[in-house]
Amino acid sequence: MKELQKQAMKVLENNWKDGFSIPCQNLYPFQWNWDSGFIAIGLAHFDMEKAVKEMETLLDAQWDNGFIPHIIFHTESDTYFPGADFHCSHLHPLASKKYKSTGMTQPPVAGFALHELYKKSKDKTQILKAIEPMLHKVYKNHEYFYNNRDLHNEGLVYIYHNWESGTDNSPLWDDIFKTMQSPDFTFERRDTTHVDASQRPSKKEYDHYLNIIEIAKAHNYNDQKIAELSPFLVQDPLFNTMLIKSNESLLELYKIIGNNEEKIQQLEAWQAKSIKSFNEKLFNKELGAYIHYDLRNEKPLNYVSSSSFTPLYAGIPTKEYAAVLIKTMMEKFGKDHQYLCASFDPTSERYNPRKYWRGPVWINVNWILYNGLKKYEFTQIAERVKNDSIALVEKFGFYEYFDARKDEGETGYGGNNFSWTAALIIDMLNDN
Repeated sequence: MKELQKQAMKVLENNWKDGFSIPCQNLYPFQWNWDSGFIAIGLAHFDMEKAVKEMETLLDAQWDNGFIPHIIFHTESDTYFPGADFHCSHLHPLASKKYKSTGMTQPPVAGFALHELYKKSKDKTQILKAIEPMLHKVYKNHEYFYNNRDLHNEGLVYIYHNWESGTDNSPLWDDIFKTMQSPDFTFERRDTTHVDASQRPSKKEYDHYLNIIEIAKAHNYNDQKIAELSPFLVQDPLFNTMLIKSNESLLELYKIIGNNEEKIQQLEAWQAKSIKSFNEKLFNKELGAYIHYDLRNEKPLNYVSSSSFTPLYAGIPTKEYAAVLIKTMMEKFGKDHQYLCASFDPTSERYNPRKYWRGPVWINVNWILYNGLKKYEFTQIAERVKNDSIALVEKFGFYEYFDARKDEGETGYGGNNFSWTAALIIDMLNDN
């Protein structure tokens, strides 16, 4: 295991770019929001200075309204589409003047990432001093979500683009895309020059992705207009879980620091409302899982994905719901011939074990599940998730995602020497 950790550290060292990390060479040449949070957790084990810097650089790109973009374009590169010139973040009056970025966000992991840095630090006083200014930025980001992305004031925030979910081309979105009439865009894909096209979203899917961005751009990324006009408006259990977990982390850290009574009260109010609505609205008793809700078309998306189980990480399910979740997970995703945990229901006709978020195993979601399962004392299954993750990386390398079927040959897919895979393997290896 020491050898695996050394290899993982090398991946992170090679992907470090003077103040931030890229997810991997060629395919993803910029800084990604939720990647940075996970990467910082791994860096904290052997280079706390870099871990802090990773988060500082991410939060330095925050907009004046508290929004944190999903990609920050630190450099010019023609290896990625759509780049800064397509996104035109400057259209929003409060966008960062310092950095070009996208006008969408990603699951808000910064709160719990900073908490992990604190927990791993040997010098608690020093780390608190380093992260305190960043905590206020994360709080402002959460304020942005509850003020601008919670349509019905129910404590559940929406995403307006599938890229904001982090689970980009999940089969969950197929039904929404069927309701959309997107133009046939002319553009040159860059991802398929680095990776087998069969593992990536299709041209038609990209037309939908670009269409949603064009609608947002036409209204200068105005949240009210997006809520009114975007054909894609979803309450996502993974996204809201990350927000609720980050709220919990902010609460704990503010209580340690002191003198933040107003923020603590607000965070507690958000938590109470969010968790109540989450369990009432997003838990499907028939499926035995948390589901996504399509706000635009006012209907639940009744599918089971790895996102369905992530609420364990934020302590959202009751003990009764947690037991039901585990039953569903093991019956559908946990057969002996499968690695835990496929990103989409392996019993569904929409399951594709090779294609991005339509079926493969992702180490970042496994890390979330591992920690959630431990929280609810499902120790044996937690160990299986951890061991499956390590086995995949040992066999195939530090890939972006992996085939969930154990009888396949070479099953490392997407980008290789992938940062969050390396970072979170380091964290799991050090968790005894």
